Amino acid sequence: MGRRVDLTLLQKLVQINWLLVILITLIAGVGFAMLYSAANGSIDPWASRQMIRFSAGLVLMLLIALVDVRSWLRHAYLIYVGALLLLIAVEVMGVVGMGARRWVDLGLFQLQPSEVMKIALVLALARFYHGLPLEEVGRMRNLVFPVVLIMVPVALVMRQPDLGTAILLLATAMAILLLAGVRLWKFAVLFGTILAAIPVAWRFMLHGYQKDRVLTYLNPERDPLGAGYHIMQSKIALGSGGLFGKGFMQGTQSHLAFLPERQTDFIFTMLAEEFGLIGCLGLLSLYILVIAYGYAIALRSQNQFGRLLAAGMITTFFLYVFINMAMVMGLIPVVGVPLPLVSYGGTSMMSLLIG
Repeated sequence: MGRRVDLTLLQKLVQINWLLVILITLIAGVGFAMLYSAANGSIDPWASRQMIRFSAGLVLMLLIALVDVRSWLRHAYLIYVGALLLLIAVEVMGVVGMGARRWVDLGLFQLQPSEVMKIALVLALARFYHGLPLEEVGRMRNLVFPVVLIMVPVALVMRQPDLGTAILLLATAMAILLLAGVRLWKFAVLFGTILAAIPVAWRFMLHGYQKDRVLTYLNPERDPLGAGYHIMQSKIALGSGGLFGKGFMQGTQSHLAFLPERQTDFIFTMLAEEFGLIGCLGLLSLYILVIAYGYAIALRSQNQFGRLLAAGMITTFFLYVFINMAMVMGLIPVVGVPLPLVSYGGTSMMSLLIG
């Protein structure tokens, strides 16, 4: 990593990008307001818990920001192994919820190991490519280890089943490989292989509800009261908000319980109904600023590990935003990805703040 002068605690605090912290807090504030609205003007049960989780996560985020990046380099593989063991623990002793086995009960709280793996995988891949000369990056023998690092957790997450998180892991990993210098033609070969494998995956790997999501994406009207209900109600709410929206807590689709999962996956739809296109663009602007800051930090990094670590973390954040918004608009199938720092959820918020 090169010789470096150790900074004092005060110097480290001064060097934190406080504008980025403010932007993150503003996005979380939008989430608190929407969760308050989702509960029909009550801080309980969602907004109050989300505020407590964000406060704890914000403190944790700042503490992690004070840790020397060399410490994350040294412990990257160890963190990955720990996350992998947690994913294996889901297979052995995982808690079942909503038809999926995704959580491990730790007594005080339930942990979703796939969220931990989103951070651990970025750390491990950044560690691997940090120690690899640029001319060695594209060699086939040097792709075996990172492919194993990627595919083992992806396979375990698919077994839970959690298609949305598996896609996030795979997409983030591909972005890191691209940024590390892997040639584009190798990605072309990979995507060609994936396209060729789609019929096999459809026949033997996808669960029934996952197939329904794809078919519903292609034609939501095929089952308007069943599989297509979520996305049709989402589109109605999105369109009914118009330019300025119906007003805070005045959304009919959400408050008359037509819109499902309004506090989690479809919270952006509720925002669109209540604050219209202007409100959506305001939130989107905050996200764009955070993402721009993230990539700027990556570009300013003085070493390969820091560059890939920052780029990988902010790519994960970007994919959360893109997939959730595209999902509720009907641009991609519904895969159950929350809107960062806005949707209700503890583990996903913590993992994003740590990232």
